[in-house]
This record gives sequence, structure tokens and C-alpha cells, in this order.
Amino acid sequence: MKKIFLILFLLISKKSLCQSISGFISDSAGEKIPLTNVYLKNTKIGISSDNTGFYELKNIPKGNYTLIVSLVGYQLKSIKINIKNDENITQNFILNETDSLEEIVISGSLRPVSKMESPVPVEIYSNTFFKKNPTPSVFESLQNVNGIRPQLNCNVCNTGDIHINGLEGPYTFVLIDGMPIVSGLSTVYGLTGIPQALIERVEIVKGPGSTLYGSEAIGGIINIITKKPGNSPKLTSDSFASSWGEINTDIGLRYKISEKTEALLGVNYFNFQQRIDNNKDNFTDLTLQNRISVFNKINFERKNNKLFTIAGRFVYEDRWGGELDWQREFRGSDIKYGESIYTNRWETFGTYELPTSENISFQFSTNGHFQDSFYGTDTYDASQFIAFGQLVYNKQSGEKNNLLLGLAYRYTFYDDNTFATLDENGNINKPSKIHLPGIFLQDEIKLNNQNTLLLGTRWDYNSVHGSIFSPRINYKWHSKEQTDIFRLSIGNGFRVANIFTEDHAALTGAREVVFEDELKPETSWNANLNYVKKINTENSFITLDASAFYTCFDNRILPDYETDSNKIIYANLNGFSVSKGISLNADVLFTNGLTINLGGTLMGVSVTENNQKTKQLLTESFSGVYSISYKFWNDFSIDYTGNVFGPMRLPLLGENDVRPEFSPWYSIQNIQLSKKFGNNWELYGGIKNLLNFTPPKNSINGANNPFDIGIDPEKNPELAFDPSYVYASNQGIRGFIGLRYTVF
Repeated sequence: MKKIFLILFLLISKKSLCQSISGFISDSAGEKIPLTNVYLKNTKIGISSDNTGFYELKNIPKGNYTLIVSLVGYQLKSIKINIKNDENITQNFILNETDSLEEIVISGSLRPVSKMESPVPVEIYSNTFFKKNPTPSVFESLQNVNGIRPQLNCNVCNTGDIHINGLEGPYTFVLIDGMPIVSGLSTVYGLTGIPQALIERVEIVKGPGSTLYGSEAIGGIINIITKKPGNSPKLTSDSFASSWGEINTDIGLRYKISEKTEALLGVNYFNFQQRIDNNKDNFTDLTLQNRISVFNKINFERKNNKLFTIAGRFVYEDRWGGELDWQREFRGSDIKYGESIYTNRWETFGTYELPTSENISFQFSTNGHFQDSFYGTDTYDASQFIAFGQLVYNKQSGEKNNLLLGLAYRYTFYDDNTFATLDENGNINKPSKIHLPGIFLQDEIKLNNQNTLLLGTRWDYNSVHGSIFSPRINYKWHSKEQTDIFRLSIGNGFRVANIFTEDHAALTGAREVVFEDELKPETSWNANLNYVKKINTENSFITLDASAFYTCFDNRILPDYETDSNKIIYANLNGFSVSKGISLNADVLFTNGLTINLGGTLMGVSVTENNQKTKQLLTESFSGVYSISYKFWNDFSIDYTGNVFGPMRLPLLGENDVRPEFSPWYSIQNIQLSKKFGNNWELYGGIKNLLNFTPPKNSINGANNPFDIGIDPEKNPELAFDPSYVYASNQGIRGFIGLRYTVF
């Protein structure tokens, strides 16, 4: 045994005596470029640069090689290198952008453009960024992004949505490869089960995008960009397990269907089956889950490099939470309380560039989402089908104008077993069918070398609510050295709500759901100021990113938990709602291997009705994120990540509810150690929730009597069962260990 430990210690600690090549990869502005492919031609030796832009190829036999550095959107570079015995070569690269960036997706303008040139501020997060705090889903991974909050909505089923700058999940438009995939019924489940081994980066736009994307894009856009088969490793595998019993596996496989057809297969599997009750309320602290997701993406090689890609995903999930002794046979009964949710979901989407001299593309997506669930004795069966297609024409007009014209159509079918799909008399089931054709126009005007103006407008016709008009204007200025960038955005947004598809908090617990009158579409106006400052010193690269935002809503739809403690009342706000705040990010990269990322958002989200202003429920005034990483000389690295959250106002069951009205200040902190072995293996592990923070035991009110037996909720509402009081996960401190394997 001692010999085994000695061998392991030597493997981890000793510096390789074999030949190696290492260095940093930067762009023309000096900014480090992560996830760049670096490999030796005609060999199996290759790697991707890390989040600091650093790469290292190890264990290289002596000889003559061609070293190739490539990344989509940048000019390929190659050099001849002669490797001698015991020689460690340092080779840095500066990559220049290509003149043509057709394959780069930038969400802000729906046009291929670099982040630097985009008039719309777009935040880009690489797969390497999310590896600092590995999680089983994209939903949880986004907790490390400033201004983004994965908010739990239920203490029992642990479903949630993504908040951007204080706005709930239905205001966030989630795309996969630029296609609207996650919406409606899948709002609370669509970000789970995406194989993270296939994710190249995540693009985030904070602010309205209805001009380009239509309804639901009021708060912001999250665009998950998957890898292209031609630029992906042959095989990637990433598996980890936690001390709580969680098991997660991601597998990515690149393969050829034919000489001109390449494909990328991804599989995600997550399993958690432990009935843990550390807070002793007789309810599961974390929902038990069994989920599998299969993703396949195919690229077809065509003449003139015209793009044709098609992808599909299937997800199955079985989750439940509730009383510890709940059994499957109790599903839907009042023997024991449990929330059991079966989900089946399929998706297809793709892009086809027309074989014309003009830049015209057809983009399409379809998805079906089916849910079979019980919340105690209440059943919720729902099905949703969405078909989307749009034709986009991109035209460079002269030297100063870039025109974008789009024709879009979206069809949504939704049916469930609630009164939401009954006819006006409440007797006959009448599924919702919405047709939404639209047209949008955008002109990006290059005023001069330093100033850009973006004008856009969109018209949609909702088959239920009629015409909707959404304009926007964006302005960008940058200094001659491109070290200072200023952006101004003003835009209009709209959203047509479907409560049961988007807010599953309405399904859980004992409260009655009430609709007051017919819900009208929400509208909003948003203004955003963004300033980016880049500072390069001899030993560091610093990026400061500051934003100020203001959004005002009309006809906003918010759940009312307070008028009647036995009900959740949905109605258009008779007044207005405002979300405003400031955000600051600081990224510091030191040449010695130290990286520091800090971010904080201070915001105020309020509701004004009948001349009374109140703070919005379930929205904190401050949130912060931080990440400190250091890479040692022997491929050993450490990552320390965390969040800080300020108080948020919580829904209470009347004046006699003993639970605090506001959540406390709290922090979730994580630490990870990782070690690479050669070019293929990486071992990592650490501790999550170092401070072991969890909400109080009485977060679930009436946990000892979930069916309200012997209680009159109208006379004693404070005694009623209520799991809607939630601001943080009940999952406490836990260790984890994982292993990654890559074949280039």
C-alpha cells in the first residue's frame, strides 16, 4: 500500500523530464483566447488552451513537427518545430481574426460578428469557465455568472428557473445554437440534460431581444453554442460523483457518417437516489432524480462552404420529492405526500444556407414536451408542441450598412388537464393553439471607424392578442486602441404568458390558483449603458465591464401570494413594475497563472400598484460571484468559486407566520483541485458549499401535516402546508471527485 501511495505522489508532484511545448495564445488586442485547438500535425498529440489561454503539449518524442493552432473565426497558424532531447520549448501565438466569420454566432445582432465589434453587449463563457465548479446541468452552472441566478421555486420538487437582473425565468429566452428550444412548458426543465461535453460556449445578452427573437426575450437571452463536429475531439468523457450519492456522466463522440458528413454524439446521465433529510423535517432535502439525455448533431459538407447542420435531442427524467417514506405506489394518493414528475422531451433544430450568391439561410426547430406529474393528490398532465422557422437575409450594402431581414413563424400547441385549457364555459377541453408570424428588419450602420449604430424593428401578429410592435436602437463607440468601449441600448419587449407552463410553483402545495380576467401581453421598455475598459500591463491583463440597466413594465403578470394566503392570484398589474440596477465585472489574468474574476450586481425590483410601492417577492437586492484560480507548474490547479446573496422578500401565510419575511445574507463557496496527466487525462475533486449553508428547518410550513388534516386554512392560514418559501437549496456540504478523458 505504501508503494502505491508513493507512486501516486510521484505522478502528481514530479515535473516531467520529457520534451514539451507550451505558451499563451492571444488575439491582436492582447486578450487571451481560451479553447483554442493546438496540436502536432499527423500525430495524436493535441490539447485545447485553458481559460487563461495557456496550452502545454507534453511527452513529445524528439523529431521534426508542424505545430498547428486553430480556432473558428481566427486565421490558422502553423510553424515548423524541431524537438530535441530534454528540450522544453516556449511558443506564444497571436491570432488574427479572419475576414469572414460566418460560423461564429453572436446572439446580440443575429449576425456573425466578433464580440469586440458587436453593438450589443454580449458576455461569452467558455466550457473551461464552467469546469471551475462542475455541476450536473447548465441550470446549476449559470450560478457562477454575475447577474444570473438559478432560482429554486419549490422546496419539494426543486424545480427552478433562471433570473437575469432580477427578472424571472419566463423573461429569459433560451436558445441552443441560435434556435428557440427552451420555452413554455420546458422553462423549468429545459436547461437540464444538455450534455456539457458538447458545449463550446454560452453567450448571454442582458436586456430585451424581442426585436430579433420575439416573445419571452424581455429579460435577456441565453444562447448555448454546441461544438462543431469538425472542431471537436474524437472522444470526451467527464464523470463525477459526490458524497451525497450524485452520479453524473457526460460523453461526447465525433464520428463520420460518410466522406462529407460528420456527426457529434453526446450523452448525459444523472442519477441521485438517496433519501437525505439533514434538517429533520421528514421531507427529502433534495429531489431524487434519474435522467438521461441523448444529443446528436450532423454537419453536411456542401459546395462553396454553405452550411447545413441538423441536430436532435431526447430527454427522459423521473424525479420525485416529498416525505421520506413515500413510495411509488402512493403516487396521487393522500397516504404520504410526494411530488412525482415524469418528463419526456424531444427536439430537432438546424440551419440551411440556401445555394445562392446572396447570404440567405433558413433556420428551423421543433420540440415536443410531455409531463405526467402528481403534486400530492393533484395531477398535472400536459403536452406541448412548438414549431419554429425563419428565413434570414443578410446583405452588406456599401461600406457602411449591413442589412438583416427576417421572416419568422412560430406555432405553439399546449394542452393540460387544468382549467387553463377549458372553454369559456369551463366544460369542454380546448387546447391552446397560437400562430405567431412576424417580420423583422435590422440595419447596422458603421458611422466611422469608432462609431456604430444599430437600428431594428419587428412586427408580430399573435392569433389571440393581435399585432405587437418591437423597436430597438443600439449605439457603440470604441477608442482607437480598442481599450475603451461604450454601448447604449434602448429597446421594447413583449411577452405572452401561460402560467402553468412557466410557473410550476402554482402547482405545488395547497394553494388554489386563481386567474383574474383574461391575461393581456406584458410590454416593457429597457435602457442599458455598458462600458468596457481593458488594461494591459507587463504582468497582467485586466478587463473591467460595468453596466447600468432600467426596465419598466406595463401589464406585468406576477403571482400574488399575499392578498389571500390560500390562493395564488394571477392578474395583470394595475400599475407598473421597475427593475433597475448596476453591475460590475472585473477579470484579472496574471502571467504567473493566477486568474481572478469578480462580479457584483446591485438592483432594485419593485411593484407599484394603487400608488403603493413594494419590493418584488423572491428577488434579492444584491448578488455577487467570484472565482480565483491558480495553475501550478506541474499541471496542478486550484479553483475557489462562490456566490454572495443579499436578502430577498419571501411569501408568508399571513401575519402569524413565524418565518422571517426576508432571507438572510448568505454565501455558497466551493473549492476544487485538479491535475492533468499527459494530454488526455484530468483528475479533479473538491468540496461544495464549504460553509454548509442551508435554509432553516421550517422553510416548508406545515411539513408534519401536508394534507392539512383537521386545519381550516382560512381561519388559521399560518398552519397550512406551504413549500413556496424557498431561496436556497437544502443541499449542504459535500465532497466530489471526477475524471475527464479526451482523445484528439
